[in-house]
Amino acid sequence: MAANDDFDEEIEQDNEPGTSVDQFTGDKRKRLFSKELRCMMYGFGDDENPYTESVDLLEDMVIQYIIETTYKAMEVGRQGRVQVEDVMYLMRKDGKKYARVKDLLLMNEELKKARKAFDEVKYAAL
Repeated sequence: MAANDDFDEEIEQDNEPGTSVDQFTGDKRKRLFSKELRCMMYGFGDDENPYTESVDLLEDMVIQYIIETTYKAMEVGRQGRVQVEDVMYLMRKDGKKYARVKDLLLMNEELKKARKAFDEVKYAAL
């Protein structure tokens, strides 16, 4: 067991920050959401510094969900394209997810309007 720990430490030292090695396949993957997931886990009651393995597992689950949802959205709408309406259609039966998607889309529109208004004021002053 100690030899295995040495091997794991050796692999971790070889990795760049933000990458992880799958212990079964040996693939190096860039971790995209680890910082955000650590913050979310802490916000939901986990330790301030959760285990890397827990974060990696959660990230794998999140990425798998995104992949599956994207494939389903590609089947719903125009072939090979994912549109907002397709994702909304998929979320329609889950009230919480649907409400959150609508919330995020409305916030995105408000941000676009605010940026546009800010740019107009900025250019009018010149």
